[in-house]
Amino acid sequence: MSSGPALTDSHAHLDNARYDTDREDMLKAARDAGVGTVLSIGIGDGPDTMHRALDLCREYAGRTDVPRLYATAGVHPDDAGKLDELALDKLNTLLAAPEVIACGEIGLDYYWDTAPRAVQQEAFIEQMECAAGHRLPIVIHCRAAERAGTGDTAAWDDTLDLLDRHWRQTGLGGILHCFAGTAEHARRAIEWGFLISFAGNITFPKAQAIRDAAQALPLTSMLVETDAPFLASVPRRGQRNEPAYLTGTAARLAELLGVEVDELATVTTRNFETLMRIGS
Repeated sequence: MSSGPALTDSHAHLDNARYDTDREDMLKAARDAGVGTVLSIGIGDGPDTMHRALDLCREYAGRTDVPRLYATAGVHPDDAGKLDELALDKLNTLLAAPEVIACGEIGLDYYWDTAPRAVQQEAFIEQMECAAGHRLPIVIHCRAAERAGTGDTAAWDDTLDLLDRHWRQTGLGGILHCFAGTAEHARRAIEWGFLISFAGNITFPKAQAIRDAAQALPLTSMLVETDAPFLASVPRRGQRNEPAYLTGTAARLAELLGVEVDELATVTTRNFETLMRIGS
């Protein structure tokens, strides 16, 4: 087991079917690698299964051989068209559970455009209202229509505009997950109490725009994540990702910022616990 400060994986899809044959071993490996906490993202395969992240938190509660687990609940923008009254009722029930510490991932995805953009935006607003009612922060998914650094910022511009009009005044903040916007987008969100979370794509050769943004921001406003089972960092790119591999992303981000990995682990974990009011 790692002897340094524990890392926090601020975004992982632990209920994904790719872990069905070895989930417990995967979680033990994460703990052995020095990951002390994982935020289990509760979007499931759509609204009908967004409870699975909470189920996992309860299944592994009290275990010391796996990371401490917390959950979110939300409807991903790809499923925005499924956010009916039944789904909203389920979301509100899940957000009331003590293990559920944030609403998400919610937001906008202009890359796949699975749901019309107007539908995505309305679902985003409705879920912000749910989160505000429960006094919980939000976890934001934002994906532009083109790769980061191409100049296409419509999804990020619209996300920040909606946050400005429908969320900023709550003072609850949140997380910009798997950040791939500009440093200016990040700075605006930081002013509203958001943390900026970096994933394994910060290690990809063509991700210089993401690395540039990271270097322009303070560590006190950062988190690290895997987005497991997606976005494994180099040299595991293309493989199934898992929380144990957070160490690769943390090492690359620490290098970019000119700090030791132990400092990055300490500060990002403190950032997470402060935002989520853990231990307060």
